[in-house]
Amino acid sequence: MNSTKKTARLAGLLYLIWIITGIFAMFYIPSQINMQGDAVTAAQDILSHEFLFRTGIMNGLISSTIWVYMVLVFYRLFKSVNERQAKLLVALVIVQIPAGYMVEAFNITSLMILKGEVLKTFELSQRQELAILFWGLWLLPLGILVYRSCFLPRFLGIWLIINGFALLVLSFTALLLPQYKDMVFKIAFPAMLGEVAFMLWLLIKGAKVQPANSALYQT
Repeated sequence: MNSTKKTARLAGLLYLIWIITGIFAMFYIPSQINMQGDAVTAAQDILSHEFLFRTGIMNGLISSTIWVYMVLVFYRLFKSVNERQAKLLVALVIVQIPAGYMVEAFNITSLMILKGEVLKTFELSQRQELAILFWGLWLLPLGILVYRSCFLPRFLGIWLIINGFALLVLSFTALLLPQYKDMVFKIAFPAMLGEVAFMLWLLIKGAKVQPANSALYQT
C-alpha cells in the first residue's frame, strides 16, 4: 500500500500541474490578449503579444501531454478497484486528446496567417468550449472508482461525479444557449471545485494505507 500512496501523490502532483496549465490557458492569456473584437484588432493584439501567444500554444501542448500521463497514473491507481471502469477512464481521456492538439493547430494557423480570420470564425471561447465539451465524461468513471475504492474518501467520488455533470451542462449550455453560460457557470462553480479538492487530497494526504487483509475494493 506504500506504493499506492506514492502513486496517489504522483497523480496529485500531475493534477496540480495540469490545473495550473489550464488556469494559464483559460484565464491569464485571455486577460492579456483581447480576441473579442474585429479580426484586424484581434490580429494586432496577437502580434503585440506574440511571445505570450506562442507560450500559450506550448502550454496547450504540454497540458495535453500531462493529461495522458496523469490518466495512466490514475489507471495504475484504480485498476485494482475496477479494471473495466479504469479502462473506460483512460479511453475517455485518450479520445479527447486530439481535440486539444486541434485547438493548438488553430492557434498556430492563426499566428501564421497574421490577420485573424481563423480566430474570428472560431473565437477563443468557442475553441475552449470544444476542448471541454466532453471533459466531464472522464470524471464520471473516475468518480465511481474513487467512490468504490477503500483508500480514498467516498465524498470525493461523489463530488467528482457531480463535477463531471456540471461540466457537461456548462458545455452544452455554452453551445446551445450561450446567453445563459455565465449564469450556469456561477451556479455550477462550487460543483466544479471537485477536481481541485481531489487533487489537493491526493497531493497532501495521498491514499489511505489499508491493513494487508482488507478488501482491495468496495462493491
